[in-house]
Amino acid sequence: MSTPSVDRYGGSFASDVWVTFVRWTIKSVRNPFVLVVSLVQPIIFLVLFTQVFGGVATRALEGISYETYLVPAIVIQVALVAAATSGIGLVNDIENGMFEKTLVSPMNRSALFLGKTLAEVVRIVAQVAIVLGLGVLLGAEIATGVVGALAITGICVLFSVWFTAFSNMLAVVTRDEESTIIGANLLQLPLLFVSSAFLPLPALPEWIRTVATFNPITYGVDAARAVMLGEDTMTVVEVTRFGGMWDTLVPALAVLLGLAVLFGSVAVYAIGRAASADVR
Repeated sequence: MSTPSVDRYGGSFASDVWVTFVRWTIKSVRNPFVLVVSLVQPIIFLVLFTQVFGGVATRALEGISYETYLVPAIVIQVALVAAATSGIGLVNDIENGMFEKTLVSPMNRSALFLGKTLAEVVRIVAQVAIVLGLGVLLGAEIATGVVGALAITGICVLFSVWFTAFSNMLAVVTRDEESTIIGANLLQLPLLFVSSAFLPLPALPEWIRTVATFNPITYGVDAARAVMLGEDTMTVVEVTRFGGMWDTLVPALAVLLGLAVLFGSVAVYAIGRAASADVR
């Protein structure tokens, strides 16, 4: 009979993940203001963009409504905003001394990050479900149905991991709430507007199309949009090997998974370095 992996301090990795997950979930529930705030901006974008630009933008699209085109961008924005607030929670822990107490405990450092990330995932899933429901009420259509809605949610979760890690890295490095907020927000809107989020890339200036090729948001939005429409939507990378929407999903998910592993590893390293410094 196999036993769960145990670290050198005698604690189970799984139990460390669970304890961290529960703590951060309870903390989120007790502070609903953060949940509401992280939903406000995406919902405003969804309502205003569809009402103000819907008629003009629909004429630039081929056979789909702007609501259907926009919803994938908004759910990715939800994941982005929710991930950005993750670092703010960590800064609060640092300021009230909880972070140092956790670091000197025998808990596994990777488990600390994983448990916190899973708590963020639960919040993101709930928020994406709300936005998808609102989008459908406004006229958006999910060609792949309920399975597609679940797939879009999964894409948002995968997308959120890299920015959650980045936000936590900022928190550990700056140890200041204002700096963490500024650093995260400094990237959010510029990245959104130099991607395929709000308009087709062929309709945008050439320099934006170039930047969009290296923009993680492009891959998240294109993956969600491919599932939304049930067809290939990627224009920054030409793939024809898999057929249909998979020509978008395979390269997009590969990029997002690579970013999640890269930034997640750096975040765990940064937390480990912070632990060593604080213990000394």
